[in-house]
Amino acid sequence: MVRKYIQSELFENANKKALREPVECLGMTFENDDKRREYFLSKLHEKLKDPEFRKIEGFPNGRDEDILALSDPPYYTACPNPFMKEYLDYYGKTYDEKEQYHREPFAVDVSVGKTNPIYKAHSYHTKVPHLAIIPSILHYTEPGDIVLDGFCGTGMTGMAAQCCGSPSEDYKREIEASWEAGGRDKPQWGKRHSILCDLSPVATFIAANYNLPFDIESFEHAGNKILSEVEDELSWMYETIHTDGKTKARIEYTVWSDVFACPDCSGEIVFLEAALDLQTKKINETFPCPECSTDLTKRRMDRLYDSKHDKVLNTVVRTIKRKPVIIVYKIGKTRYEKIPDNYDIEIIERIDKLDLPSEIPTVELPYMHMTHERARMDNAGITHIHHFFLTRTTHALSLLWKKANAIRDYRTRQMILFFIEQAIWGMSVLNRYLPTAFSQTNRQLTGVYYIASQISEVSPIYNLGGKLQRLIKAFKNLYTQSKFTSITTASTTNIDLPDNSIDYIFTDPPFGENIYYADLNFLIESWHRVITNAAPEAIVDKAKKKRLLEYQQLMEKCFIEYFRILKPGRWMTMVFHNSRNAVWNSIQEAMLSSGFVVADVRTLDKKQGSYRQVTSTAVKQDLVISAYKPNGGLEDRFKITAGSGEGVWDFVRTHLNQLPVFVSKSGQAEIIAERQNYLLFDRMVAFHVQRGVSVPLSASEFYQGLNQRFSERDSMYFLPEQAVEYDKKRLTVKEMIQLQLFVTDESSAIQWLKQQLSQKPQTFQEIHPQFLKEIGGWQKYETPLELSEILEQNFIKYDNKSEVPSQIHSYLSSNYKDLRNLEKNDPSLKAKAKDKWYAPDPKKAGDLEKLRERSLLKEFEEYKVSKQKRLKVFRLEAVRAGFKKAWQDRDYKTIIDIAQKIPDTILQEDPKLLMWYDQALTRMGDI
Repeated sequence: MVRKYIQSELFENANKKALREPVECLGMTFENDDKRREYFLSKLHEKLKDPEFRKIEGFPNGRDEDILALSDPPYYTACPNPFMKEYLDYYGKTYDEKEQYHREPFAVDVSVGKTNPIYKAHSYHTKVPHLAIIPSILHYTEPGDIVLDGFCGTGMTGMAAQCCGSPSEDYKREIEASWEAGGRDKPQWGKRHSILCDLSPVATFIAANYNLPFDIESFEHAGNKILSEVEDELSWMYETIHTDGKTKARIEYTVWSDVFACPDCSGEIVFLEAALDLQTKKINETFPCPECSTDLTKRRMDRLYDSKHDKVLNTVVRTIKRKPVIIVYKIGKTRYEKIPDNYDIEIIERIDKLDLPSEIPTVELPYMHMTHERARMDNAGITHIHHFFLTRTTHALSLLWKKANAIRDYRTRQMILFFIEQAIWGMSVLNRYLPTAFSQTNRQLTGVYYIASQISEVSPIYNLGGKLQRLIKAFKNLYTQSKFTSITTASTTNIDLPDNSIDYIFTDPPFGENIYYADLNFLIESWHRVITNAAPEAIVDKAKKKRLLEYQQLMEKCFIEYFRILKPGRWMTMVFHNSRNAVWNSIQEAMLSSGFVVADVRTLDKKQGSYRQVTSTAVKQDLVISAYKPNGGLEDRFKITAGSGEGVWDFVRTHLNQLPVFVSKSGQAEIIAERQNYLLFDRMVAFHVQRGVSVPLSASEFYQGLNQRFSERDSMYFLPEQAVEYDKKRLTVKEMIQLQLFVTDESSAIQWLKQQLSQKPQTFQEIHPQFLKEIGGWQKYETPLELSEILEQNFIKYDNKSEVPSQIHSYLSSNYKDLRNLEKNDPSLKAKAKDKWYAPDPKKAGDLEKLRERSLLKEFEEYKVSKQKRLKVFRLEAVRAGFKKAWQDRDYKTIIDIAQKIPDTILQEDPKLLMWYDQALTRMGDI
């Protein structure tokens, strides 16, 4: 305890010293931090007067004074940061082609750390815990390197970069022990610099407060002072009389219920009074009408409305009719509950007569998906931001906001706003009353604007009192420095940084229509009066007319920027959250189109707190994708050798050098999927296609070349020196974790059969029952194929006429004692091998591949001449083969025409089809 106290004191004193003494910033020295801020604010003010500056993509919607009030230049601006280049020039390292840099993909288990106080210090729609990011930064970078996150959200990547230099002793020991157990060298601890970018002003505001230092004592004093003053000034609003009729008490929260009409007798029904069981605190689905006793449900009743004069809009508005039904209050430390009496109603009516304070935002809600194109909010009587708050809450929040903005010290002021803004959702009518919940704080549904039939109107002290102490505890032992962070509010489609300037990218971008960030952030940004410019937001959103294709195109622009500014040979880690394969394929295609090469895909197992290898295209967990920017040497060589076998093998050698050599856990070794022949082939094809180059080798030729040029171990391929390392490490584990394949179509059926027949050649009768068990998930749109047809087109059956093939001979001699040491033409061996199917070696697979391709292309021709507008059932492999040939023939129109016959969901969920189609669209645009 003494050591922790001393460490805390050191951190506090360091922060105070950094804030109050002379400071150095980008090579300039200032008398103190206020003078530094004053100097750069004046420069930012001048920049804001430039009309061209405001035309930068993603420039937020807000007045100059509001942008300046949020900003802390040069480290953070609530608009595109004009000082980011200077920051990079001062702290970055120029790219050196001769620099020796090599990393394998990071494939080590990490702690997720969602219970960490820093992670919980501010709520946001999604974020990756900073403790889960630190190991990746340690692996890919060195102290002083520049880390970029173009979708920074709350700035956890910046937090992780700084914490690399000041980890807790427990966390440091945990990481070092984990790396040592995995045979890795100790990480190089030390702070890294970060550049953080987000389209949302509220996101970058949160990120800045996480990453920039402040005086914890000043924050604690100001927070307590404001809460105390607000409680005193508004004490009459939150006062009630105890059931003894004389003791005054402090209200914690008031429960409001919607009022409905009975469909039978038209009597008024206060929902909670009729439906809430006071003993169990559960809301009954069915309940009797208090007037006519008819059994009712909420769906059967009609909601009632009131008409009120809106002083802000100067018009009559329709609002939901509500009634206060429960008041929960405290006397001392004891909590009580009562039904509102006349005293309580009189106070509410008195508050309703007051004018609204000027601090409350009154902007109109835009047309957005999160409000169901706003119709749902209109039905709830909410058309403007101030409608989200009951009158008493409006006065409480406005007073808190006013007092926060009156604080003179900038960093203290920003941290108090950081603290208060977390109450905005929980003090609005979005805050549901949950009778069985331990607390009524922040009970809103996440990710949506939803007004329940019963809401809990909490007092500011009830909502914020405990939060202040939790924040103080969270930041007490955190030592941050301004110079390690540069934050910009802009679009990642246009990051104003030089080529080849960033050392590493960790990013957690938006995924499809998972979360509507701009919509959800509008509520809090309205208080800051600087609002997201949603035009370049990468999202699938019907309200904004953005489909999956538009999302993919926006993400591709972002990845092109990432690719441009990342140093050659360096890495990008991307976290992906989505359950739709179509979105996964779209973002994968966007990443590949920009030039990145995927080297490893893992799942982030939140329950186990670890990364695990992905063995299926089904996206059910968070994915962690490791991709690299090929170094300049490969790209330069490929310009010369493109379209030749030399170019193919140069890419494969470079790619194999980037893949992990050995991955193990708990005494088991993984099959590294990216080292298998079919995935290496896919990566090679994608590399050529994305660069507009014909693929010079067929699959069989490629597989044959792999066997000739590289070392094969456990169905994986290695460079010679990698094979030596693999062999040594393979001896340290007992068994392999086999990849589990799921049969959903022809392609996966072939891979499953290859896996089965490579391990054990079998007759049709032996393999058929197993095959039938596996095809239960066969896609409805995929033409059903008989096992016999798949076998005949892809495998070989031993006919007992020639010598027993080595594949069958090896299996039989290893598993049958009486067949050991026999010649391949021995009659007993041949009899046992008769009619067994086996996977051909690459030398003999070429003829089969040509026959199969002819069959597939013949079927594709039928699709071309078909008069069907939509192909409901088709052979996916035939479409893939047809797309590939059309692309090689530069017949892009055929690809586009056939793609229009395929349902969009199928096209978007197949990564190969999507790649050919996306490239065809691009090439057609160039013609």
